[in-house]
Amino acid sequence: MDFTGVLNSYYTLFLLAVLLLAFIYLCLYYGLRYLRVARYKNKKLPSVEEVQPSQWPSVSVVIVAHNEAEYLKESLPYLLEQDYPDYEVVVVDYTSQDDTPFVLRLCSENYPILKPVSFPEDVNMFRGKKYPLSIGIKSATKDVVLLTEPDCIPSDFGWIRQMMCGHLHGASLVIGYSLLKEEKTLLNAFQQYENLMFNASSLGRAIAGHPYTATGRNLSYRRDFFFSRGGFISHYTIPDGADDLFVNQNANRANTAVVLHEKAAVVAEPKSTFALWHLERLHRYATQHCYSIADKLSLFCYPAAQIAFWTTGILILLTTTFPWQLLAALLLIKFAWQITTAAVFSKRFKIKKVAYFSPFFELYFLFANTILHFLTLRKKNIRWR
Repeated sequence: MDFTGVLNSYYTLFLLAVLLLAFIYLCLYYGLRYLRVARYKNKKLPSVEEVQPSQWPSVSVVIVAHNEAEYLKESLPYLLEQDYPDYEVVVVDYTSQDDTPFVLRLCSENYPILKPVSFPEDVNMFRGKKYPLSIGIKSATKDVVLLTEPDCIPSDFGWIRQMMCGHLHGASLVIGYSLLKEEKTLLNAFQQYENLMFNASSLGRAIAGHPYTATGRNLSYRRDFFFSRGGFISHYTIPDGADDLFVNQNANRANTAVVLHEKAAVVAEPKSTFALWHLERLHRYATQHCYSIADKLSLFCYPAAQIAFWTTGILILLTTTFPWQLLAALLLIKFAWQITTAAVFSKRFKIKKVAYFSPFFELYFLFANTILHFLTLRKKNIRWR
């Protein structure tokens, strides 16, 4: 191979420098984010067996439901049969037109710990989920609030105990994780990969001491902490971000714990159509413009490195005499490391096969998320449900 022309071309050297920097950043990203979460064990948290019965805090599981009768029929039995000494389940039925009121009434007759809060008419001046969720938290009577959603089922009847271990260590805010039911469809594979990458980013940064987001599928905070921080008042006018923005504005290294025990997970129902999944993603991305500059920069670096890697690689291949064999070797190394780390990471969450197609998914979401970002800039008020 002759490198004479390459070494004498500042253009080629510049492209190679950018390519190598992007390559190094992406390899570090895969290693630090994927492997950090995959190997994480918070030894400071007490085990369930070590906790005395009197130490468990009282818990209010809070859910907001809107036309969720079918989901509640499946999830409520798991929530109402939790192995926990002192808890209640508060379900805010907000303007449901299906059988949700009937399901809640029937369950409350058999389970006194179920406390339905009914809103037959829409009185939400701010739109979004924050108002009914605030009412649910105000209606709660226990010390700790544990959030989940109607389509989520705890992975174990000891779910509450595992999540509360984070609070027993002294944390005011505890971040759990959620999985998706596996189905043999391409749409489900896309959703599984996106959920894994969200867990890698959100949990990875939280473990590193920089929590910036979480999902209301599995999130807990002390009730007095919620009210002392003003609840959702600072961002009430933004329809989305009931869980996301509260964590972004109030979580830090000192007051936040991450619980990744397999019994602390919840399993959510995946979206059945691309349109519903697209709407869910719009809701998730709609609040990122409210993040701090540091969080925005952190989220920007990963797609920027992807764009730099692929753009410079193509330019070098098309406009220079640099040996294509070396570019191919660099690409193979990247793919091999990416797949290896993603496989270790996905094994932690017992997700099969998705990791082996991670390079393909990464490229798809590079374009899809860029488009989605511009859509959220144009549509800031996306109606809840």
